[in-house]
Amino acid sequence: MRRTMTLLVLLLAGVVGFALWVRLAPDDVARWHVALALVPGEEAGPVLHGMTGGAIAFLPAADPAEALARLARVAAAAPRTRLLAGSAEEGRMTWVARSALWGFPDYVTAEVAPGGLRLWSRLRYGRGDMGVNLARLQDWLGRM
Repeated sequence: MRRTMTLLVLLLAGVVGFALWVRLAPDDVARWHVALALVPGEEAGPVLHGMTGGAIAFLPAADPAEALARLARVAAAAPRTRLLAGSAEEGRMTWVARSALWGFPDYVTAEVAPGGLRLWSRLRYGRGDMGVNLARLQDWLGRM
């Protein structure tokens, strides 16, 4: 019985430690708030691609700066999402969006590009995101 209790306490301490590590690990702005590469196919119009651990998009816009400002309003209203770096005036913004249960961080960067907005939403931990980043971009772009 004593051994079982010790194992349960150690397991609980491990779970709490993991949860704290995920939620309290500092965000490295230099790592996440980066210039975005050309989105394949962006010259042909709107693009939205899921990929391992994230998603990329290009949204054509007559006024890309205004499109970024609209996206900023959408992101500000999104649950568990905060601005990490940048501004609409700068032309690039990066947000941290956290999952509801564990608080896993995903990073979403949007950048003014010739003819529109480039976006990249990606996870910090693990390899697969179960389509969460693609769904987030679809939702945010649909709210603009």
